[in-house]
Amino acid sequence: MKKKLLLLPLLLLINIAFASNPLSNYLIPTPQKIQYNIEKEAYTYSNTALYNLKQYLQALYLDDLEYPVRKYNHNSSSDFIIKFIIDTVHYQSQHYLLTIHHRQVTITGGDEAALFYGKQTLLQILEYLITEHAALPWMEVEDYPDFKRRGFMLDISRDKVPTMTTLYMLVDLLAEWKINEFQLYTEHTFAFRNYKEVWGNSSPMTAKEIHRLDQYCKNRFIDLVPNQNSFGHMENWLKHDQFLELAECPEDCATKWGARKRTSLDPTNSKSLDLMKELYAELLPNFSSHYFNIGCDETIELGLGRSKVLCDSLGVGVVYLNYLKQLNDEVNKYGKITQFWGDIIVNHKDLILQVPKNMIALAWGYERDHKFDRELPLFKEAGIEFYVCPGISTWRSLIGRNNTAFANIRNAAVQGKLNGAEGLLNTSWGDYGHWQPMSVSYPAIMIGASYAWNCDTTAPDRVGFQLNHYIFQDTTGNTGKALMKLGDAYLLAKIPEGVANVFHLMLHRYKWTMQGNYQTKEIKMPNLQNTENEIKEALLILDKAKPDCDDADIVLAEIRQAANLALHSLHLGIARLNTVDMETKSIPVEVKMELAKELLPLIENHKKLWLKRDRYGGLEDSAGKLQEIYDYYMLQEEILEQ
Repeated sequence: MKKKLLLLPLLLLINIAFASNPLSNYLIPTPQKIQYNIEKEAYTYSNTALYNLKQYLQALYLDDLEYPVRKYNHNSSSDFIIKFIIDTVHYQSQHYLLTIHHRQVTITGGDEAALFYGKQTLLQILEYLITEHAALPWMEVEDYPDFKRRGFMLDISRDKVPTMTTLYMLVDLLAEWKINEFQLYTEHTFAFRNYKEVWGNSSPMTAKEIHRLDQYCKNRFIDLVPNQNSFGHMENWLKHDQFLELAECPEDCATKWGARKRTSLDPTNSKSLDLMKELYAELLPNFSSHYFNIGCDETIELGLGRSKVLCDSLGVGVVYLNYLKQLNDEVNKYGKITQFWGDIIVNHKDLILQVPKNMIALAWGYERDHKFDRELPLFKEAGIEFYVCPGISTWRSLIGRNNTAFANIRNAAVQGKLNGAEGLLNTSWGDYGHWQPMSVSYPAIMIGASYAWNCDTTAPDRVGFQLNHYIFQDTTGNTGKALMKLGDAYLLAKIPEGVANVFHLMLHRYKWTMQGNYQTKEIKMPNLQNTENEIKEALLILDKAKPDCDDADIVLAEIRQAANLALHSLHLGIARLNTVDMETKSIPVEVKMELAKELLPLIENHKKLWLKRDRYGGLEDSAGKLQEIYDYYMLQEEILEQ
């Protein structure tokens, strides 16, 4: 048996009190098993002692456990001992047992990660004791994850590339919630030395920054997995004429999404593979991870352009799989395991058995009732490892779609556990301008971490409290309350669900007919008015919020900006419904001028807030999409003036 010990003596004063919030509110994720010994007397310790212990534990990293006994001094008449023990015989990887018996705490785990997770739970128990002035019972927490790999993926290719400060802050949160995999979804936002024309305006991640972030993640038991799309979603490369010969469709093709061009590589052109080989050779050495996500999702142009002849002969699925295998062979040369999005191969069930067994399929879906129950068995029966990949549903939403996100994540977790998924990867995208701020994403990120560790949990019942306590540090509770209210406001619009809610639809589709979309054609005036009232009520709650986190001013400004932009979208929708044909161009000039007057400061505020967390690259594109709406409002006025 391998053991490592850390002894920690300190003074603890007794001061009996009672808790107003139960311990369960403070535990995220919810542990698998908690047992109390009610026959033993509970104790309440002084906040000073507990706060000092909390600070000590927060600074205690892996390397500290390698040293001889360390002591924590406090004027005390008795000692309180904390032991950290690695036991590989009785505990598996990430599995720990936290025992609290009066003056002795022991964290025993199957590896160093398990000790780290036990320490995180102990810190949350200390939060409970300090905040509630609660008595500490004799207790045991036995805990282990439902998923070996628990990930979060952040889109950094749709305009927003976070600053290093933002990334470090996010990694700290993920570590607190026992997430152990982090991916930065990349199309063109890594600074490849030979392709400045591709990333020049995007403020990309550099090799040095990746090295720093990789080490920062490792110190917190998080695996930073490289992510480079390699087939579809290559428009930021193919829009440059020097890569035109690699495009499946150099001109518009009739895809299921309508006319599209220059989004997918031509897999029949050997130069497509050569490009990816070059990118892999420069990108992969910067990551210590044994995994690599090559993407390969939504190859909607495949078989419609340059590969059509071969696809007609062999089948689209075969051509796709052959290219996938070539990419996998290249990844294996670097000693890494390939991850790939599973949305294409799942439509070719007869080919799934031919997917190399050393690849990991990432089965994704973002609807609350996505058919994970049908898709996952296909990979399971083929003997292919797989992740289940839900989403936080904040993209194309402005203020979130929490109800959908929570249901989607829970469905993914339940089906993933049932079918033996290797991991759960929660995803955050930035489609069409990445208008949603970081603050709006916290609830669903937190829920994703909760379900990834323990899918049999009532985490949504506690998320408001946990947001206020662990992120916003708002003792009034109003920051979390307002945010949760905003995140469900879209439901009052009562339109069919989709990847976009009513707020984003109104802004994105400002020039298009409302009758031509399955969601917008269901928009009704009373529902928009009810939604507007809900957002205004949430803003009144936010006015009473008192967050005390380091970025409190940014948090409040972000939430208000997102809410006000959502209100503007409703005002546009109401104005359109008041016209004969429901067209923006038909809105009376004086109403359009009011809309323009309302939107202009929101555009300026969008630019200002962007730079608080994210790099400049991408801002012009994101703000430009809002500017186009403003210009459209002003167009008729200019015509009249002429």
